[in-house]
Amino acid sequence: MRLDKYLKISRIIKRRTVANEACDAGRVIVNGKTARASYDVKVGDIIEIVLGAHPIKAEILSINEFAKKDEAALMYRIITEQE
Repeated sequence: MRLDKYLKISRIIKRRTVANEACDAGRVIVNGKTARASYDVKVGDIIEIVLGAHPIKAEILSINEFAKKDEAALMYRIITEQE
């Protein structure tokens, strides 16, 4: 699954266009490297997102094509969230 689609379905980022723009701006890092929106995510990847003043670091636990609101939170695990 594409990175921008994963970020939207998992509800880490609310809109796919915003996820795509964040990737293009270099604000999304996967496994220590800046990732493009077309990056193919895998279970176990570590995603770091720097949007605004709250960077988020999360590990991918599962990849689903569709997810309801309560299921979306189970697709990843927050490692660190700085305030």
